[in-house]
Amino acid sequence: MKFYSFAKKILTLFLKAKGFTVKGLENLPAEGPLIVACNHVSLWDPIIVGCALPRQIFFMAKEELFKIPILGTIITWLGAFPVKRGQGDISAIRKSLGVLKAGNVLGIFPEGTRSASGAIQEAMAGIVLIMEKSKAPILPVKIYGSKGLLRQKRGNIGIVIGKPIYAQNLTVPPDVENPRSWLANEIMSTVGKM
Repeated sequence: MKFYSFAKKILTLFLKAKGFTVKGLENLPAEGPLIVACNHVSLWDPIIVGCALPRQIFFMAKEELFKIPILGTIITWLGAFPVKRGQGDISAIRKSLGVLKAGNVLGIFPEGTRSASGAIQEAMAGIVLIMEKSKAPILPVKIYGSKGLLRQKRGNIGIVIGKPIYAQNLTVPPDVENPRSWLANEIMSTVGKM
């Protein structure tokens, strides 16, 4: 937690110098398990969300990042853990559920990869599985202006935090073949409209 707090202070100063803004912080539950679902356009996205939210976020990140010297160690110190993309990674699901069972915040990019165009992509159904098993609400978060952050003009970067989404308030149409995929895409559609 100490390393997380130190890194957050330094990076927050950098983001503030870029004119970083946060809208909707009042929608963040102060305690209890929470799944943060974000769009993904830049490698800066986890840093931006981590700096914006006062609670520590434990991000699920592609396993390839953990194999990069120094970076792998740093993101591990920050509480991130690996996921094998494109397959049902039982270990990552268990780790996610452990984070939530401890009352912490889990960070997920349901699209699974960065969007080159910035448009919302097809979402992975794993976020809905984790929501169902943990009973934790999902907090939709839209990131903007993170692509090319170092070249961005001041004031063009920030996040918008939506209201928490609770599983009991979600209804799937009866003709939907894959309810989890449908719900995952509905969640990301919500993010896209914010």
